[in-house]
Amino acid sequence: MSKKSIVFRGGTVINPDGNVVADVRVSQGVIDAVGPSLDGDTVIDITGSYVSSGFVDLHTHLREPGKEEAETIETGSRAAARGGYTAVVAMPNTDPAQDSVMVVRFVRERGEAAGLCEVVPSGCITMGRNGTQLAPYESLAKEGVRIFTDDGNGVQDPLLMRRALEYAAPLGVTLAQHCEVSRLTEGAVMHEGACCSSMGVPGWPSIAEELMLHRDIELVRLTGAPMHFLHLSTAGSVELVRRAKADGLPVTAEVTPHHLALNDELLRGFNPLFKVNPPLRTIADIDALKTGLLDGTIDAVATDHAPHASHTKEQPLDAAPPGMLGLETALAVVNTAVNADPRRIVEVMSWSPARIAGINDRHGRPIAVGEPANIAVWDTTSVWTVSRDELASRSKNTPYHGMEVRGKVHHTMFRGQLVVQEGKALK
Repeated sequence: MSKKSIVFRGGTVINPDGNVVADVRVSQGVIDAVGPSLDGDTVIDITGSYVSSGFVDLHTHLREPGKEEAETIETGSRAAARGGYTAVVAMPNTDPAQDSVMVVRFVRERGEAAGLCEVVPSGCITMGRNGTQLAPYESLAKEGVRIFTDDGNGVQDPLLMRRALEYAAPLGVTLAQHCEVSRLTEGAVMHEGACCSSMGVPGWPSIAEELMLHRDIELVRLTGAPMHFLHLSTAGSVELVRRAKADGLPVTAEVTPHHLALNDELLRGFNPLFKVNPPLRTIADIDALKTGLLDGTIDAVATDHAPHASHTKEQPLDAAPPGMLGLETALAVVNTAVNADPRRIVEVMSWSPARIAGINDRHGRPIAVGEPANIAVWDTTSVWTVSRDELASRSKNTPYHGMEVRGKVHHTMFRGQLVVQEGKALK
């Protein structure tokens, strides 16, 4: 750990108790001063930018082990750092799946070796994500796993889901559900609505998401166990979560940047870059998601960063895998699509996801003396054009290529070390 100090000068510090223009000095991995006219060994002028706790992604696919041609933990961590993230929750749909202590340790150790952000392994709800046998929650929880999910698959068996909640609650861990009744989505490639009907392709109904969401909200009511709902995409889902929260149930929910910014009409050209699970929905759904994000119904923005090797994504729409990149563009897409003030952006991209992930002892912390120096410096005004060729991810399946967006991450500091400076990764 370097003993030299770094000062971020002239930015607006965003904290839960308010915003203030101040310098921030970091030394030996922690914030050691916040105030006016600070000196340090290195001074970085950030006038006009915001200083906040680093972003936390609840939903990142790093592909390693098993699908390194699409992404590795190192390349995904670099993409995350460039997006202002100091921690990402690694989804367990790897090969082998993250249903054992051995694989969880492998993922965490690879993240530590990369040293670009904290890679937080999740565990599977069921062995191999096959939906038949519960994973060993206790041993994985002892290894530090706090979130369990079969993401990519919804747990179809309601009795198994009930038992999972009952086993998870005493361990203090959270189950995160991918809401999809698979019998209703067989063969579907996009949202079921006017667009898919005119295209003549199988549609993915909103009820496939909402039915499982309703079921699991009721299971939460029955068991009292907390639950997090992944990548919600419909207006009906927002209303279900709103009602559950009004009833005092311990539920949280996330939305992706692409479900806030992109709609199903983009698939009229049969472009597989816009194919994702759950699918892009209608303008009415987008409006409801934005409202839910702004009024607190939806707790977090999560990227669902899903890299795919080019030869797999460049297939016909029905054969191409669902998913798109998200880490490096998340701030800009959210800032462009949603009329959110900077404080709300930090709340949904840092404070709340850190709390849901159970890592708020070190991420999503105030910018204050003695706190870990996991920091993002960013603005909401820089206009830039996304280019797939300039992304750090090993894959190129961004739906935003050529799009103009607003808002940019300038610097990312992880454990007191600059890992991104002026938008460029230093490792």
